[in-house]
Amino acid sequence: MKPFLLYSDGEGHIFEDTSLYATGRSGWDAVAVPGDEWIMLPEGGQLYELPGRRGIGIDVQTGEMRLCEKGWAVAAFIPPAHTGFYVAAYETLPEAPTLPLFCYTATGWHNNKFYVPAVRIEDDIRQDCSGYDKQKVKAGTAHLLQHYPHNRLVKHLAENCALTYECPAARNYFLGRWECPIPSSPACNANCIGCISFQPEEEGIISSQDRLTFRPTVEEIVEYTVPHLETAPFPVVSFGQGCEGEPLLMWQTIRDAIIEIRKHTKKGSININTNGSMPEAVEALMKAGLDSIRVSMNSTRENIYNAYYRPNNYTFENIIESIRAVRKYGGWASINYFVFPGMTDNIEEYEALRNLIRDTGLNMIQWRNFNIDPDWYLGRIGITDCGECMGIKQLMESIHEEFPTLKFGYYNPPMERIKGDFEKNYAH
Repeated sequence: MKPFLLYSDGEGHIFEDTSLYATGRSGWDAVAVPGDEWIMLPEGGQLYELPGRRGIGIDVQTGEMRLCEKGWAVAAFIPPAHTGFYVAAYETLPEAPTLPLFCYTATGWHNNKFYVPAVRIEDDIRQDCSGYDKQKVKAGTAHLLQHYPHNRLVKHLAENCALTYECPAARNYFLGRWECPIPSSPACNANCIGCISFQPEEEGIISSQDRLTFRPTVEEIVEYTVPHLETAPFPVVSFGQGCEGEPLLMWQTIRDAIIEIRKHTKKGSININTNGSMPEAVEALMKAGLDSIRVSMNSTRENIYNAYYRPNNYTFENIIESIRAVRKYGGWASINYFVFPGMTDNIEEYEALRNLIRDTGLNMIQWRNFNIDPDWYLGRIGITDCGECMGIKQLMESIHEEFPTLKFGYYNPPMERIKGDFEKNYAH
């Protein structure tokens, strides 16, 4: 398959250029996309115009790469549960603005359909676009706001997360199902370049959502999470969300909340999404009853990690120790792995990932699309040459072959899955 390149006229209209085949981008380089790596743009996917950028395609006649001068480049947002193999390929003009914090997957047009180089990495349907009814979400928020009139967390999740930002996890909570978010901390001990909840004024981009502004109490956490664990199908409650800082900075509150939750119910799974910066705190949470951890990483190489996260008062080794601590207590350990074609599949990165899996006994990789302007990201972390790369698809296949029990996915698994029930579409 060879989809045609897409371009935008700058006024909201997208066209195909039948003189150019679409390409992808790996690191700084435009590359041909293998025909078997294209899939139809999944439901819930969107197309973005990339202002100030000219798409790079392969000339249908000559086979040479050249720019499309007809309009601006186009990229795709691929919905949750899917992981992209290539970023959109383009040349950036000097006056081009920095792109907002979204993913920019390559895309093309074939047989009257949009295509993207990607894979559905997760069978779980919990964030599929077709599963959300706006009226039901609205009714669910109204009902629970009335039920918990003084709970600041429920108010935050309703008014900010579910209704304003349409956060999938928050919407699921108000629909009474699956994973329930627990924002916990207004502060952070990292200064991530692509932070989605806080950006300094001097940066050329803005955060995609507002950060939590208060410190929740144990009572506020327990009040709405226990009923969720008791009644939701395949229930998970998760500390650490995109609308907050680092939850481990509130570990004492989280510890006390876990203890109190387990006094009321043994159902479901308790998870924390974190940067893994405080292994002693993680160990204390495991002793209190934490079931699983998801540690976010842009890279398993210390220098690349530090260049992006810019950590305060913690080290890369602390992250590894946190994963080890979870495994020591029999918990489930995942990494939230920010996939950036040309960096994630770099040969050095591949070796570092293999070492991390062996060293920690990691249970799962959540292959997450990296929401960031590709040029801006590589420039900010000082990467001018990405080195030898193997391709994201080949990377996944190689890791799976070497570590056949390591699970691939996109979401935190419920207890049923942790215990070994890996039937497809278990969330139906």
